[in-house]
Order: sequence, then C-alpha cells, then structure tokens
Amino acid sequence: MQDDGSSVLDKFRQGDGHAFETLFRMHQRSVYGWVLRIVRDPGAAEDVTVEAFWRMHRAHARFDSARGFEPWARRIATHAALDWLRRKKPEDGMAPELWNSVAAGATSDAAVNAEIRMKTAQAFARLPAKLRVTATLAVVEERPQKEVAEALGITVAAVKLRVFRALRLLRKDLSEMGIKP
Repeated sequence: MQDDGSSVLDKFRQGDGHAFETLFRMHQRSVYGWVLRIVRDPGAAEDVTVEAFWRMHRAHARFDSARGFEPWARRIATHAALDWLRRKKPEDGMAPELWNSVAAGATSDAAVNAEIRMKTAQAFARLPAKLRVTATLAVVEERPQKEVAEALGITVAAVKLRVFRALRLLRKDLSEMGIKP
C-alpha cells in the first residue's frame, strides 16, 4: 500500500488537478524562497514562482515520482528564474539587500562602503545569467555545490567552474572600476 505522499505524486503525474493544488500548497513557500535567493526581488520572485508552478503543471507527465518532487520543483524554478534574469537588463542592478554585508568593516567610511556595495552589485548584475545564478547560490547563499548542481541540472565540477569564472569576471570588472577585490 502506498502512503499519502506517493499517492498524491502519482495522481499529480496522471494530471489530477487536486493533487497539483496539494503539491502547490505544500511546496509554494520553499519554491518561493529558492527563487528569491536567485532573483533577489520579492515581487519578481512571486511572479517567477507562479511561472515555475505553471511549468510544473504543464510538465506533470514527465515527473518521475521515484526522484521526488522537491528537487524536480527546484530545478524547474531555477530555470524559470534563469529565464527571468536573462530578460532583465544589467543596468536594472541587483537588489541592495544582496550587498548589505559586502565590504562591512573594510573601512569606517560609510560613503566608501556604499560605493563599494553599489559597484559590486553593478558588476554582479553584468555577469551572464548562468554565472550569476551559480555564484549567487554557491557563494552568496552558501548552498552546497551538490544542491546547486542538481537545481541547475549540471555537475558539481561545472558548478565549481562557473563559480571560478564568475569570481574571475567580478575581480576584473571591479579592478577596472578602481576597486581592489
């Protein structure tokens, strides 16, 4: 006999709307939190979360209940967030809360700290979306590389390479702006 969890997952895979609603209620908060880590904008995170669940609903037949809903949902949400980041212009910048702790204590001059945070956010926003998402999750959010790899559908080695490339580009960009990283 199957437990209620796998029964809901099987019904979802078969296209049952009530099962989808149940999964939505169960996972909405965690998917939103994951998306917010990536897009850094609460309003955009709400929109991307809705888009991610819409994609999950449309892809119900491809869901493999043996692999679990949460990793599958996180992967779809990550790709929806990546699509949002690709559409966003770099000059829109990153949310300031991402950089509140950057360079804290580097100098006692608040104006210098604010300038460093602003330039760091600008440099980060200019990163290609794939590198930005990987660096946000692995470096800023300090998520395990295996978790980041699963969410992006890549290997741990690819995560490490993307982080390396992102940091190299950030250092170069910051150096060009007169900031020694």
